[in-house]
Amino acid sequence: MQSYLVGITGGSASGKTSFLISLKEAFLVSDLCIISQDHYYHPPSKHIYDVNGKVNFDLPESIDYIQFINDLQLLKAGKVIERKEYLYQNENMEAGVVRFEPARIIVIEGLFIFWFEEIFKMLDLKVFIDAADDIKLERRLRRDTTERGISHDLVLYQWHNHVLPAYEKYLLPFKHAADMIINNNEHFQNSLQILKKHFTSLIQSDSPPVQ
Repeated sequence: MQSYLVGITGGSASGKTSFLISLKEAFLVSDLCIISQDHYYHPPSKHIYDVNGKVNFDLPESIDYIQFINDLQLLKAGKVIERKEYLYQNENMEAGVVRFEPARIIVIEGLFIFWFEEIFKMLDLKVFIDAADDIKLERRLRRDTTERGISHDLVLYQWHNHVLPAYEKYLLPFKHAADMIINNNEHFQNSLQILKKHFTSLIQSDSPPVQ
């Protein structure tokens, strides 16, 4: 079985996680695997700090790229991958283990998956989730302060000093290269249905005919 590789990227708080949850709920584990770049952040000992001594998570160098690409190649070859769960800057918590199993469709999600040339070339379909900056900021403030325990001031600092510069340098230049651009200012339902139909068609094409 040849895996079909899909890359889904978009700026912080563009709605990638909600979109992926909705996508995952529609398919069996054997049909769809979603693997996130987030699980490949370097440990605290290798954090990158800005001029003000704040950790910058929005740089490609913050990702263990070698391990990431190796695991993607293993997953594509039919091997099971296990990683420690990424805890979204809550590094004092004990991380669990997440398991990624081979599937007909492998979705690779993350900020830098188009920027990493080797991953970009692996992709059969490229999806860019977009939203207006003010909407993304509002979502990030709500999410990070309520769900991740990050202070309001730090969220704003990261947004202006890390998030927006990274988006403009590492994501926006690749928007034109996407096969599908999803506008998620309000909702993504129409685009979700299109992608679900596409995936269903791929899966059904592999199924033996009914006798």
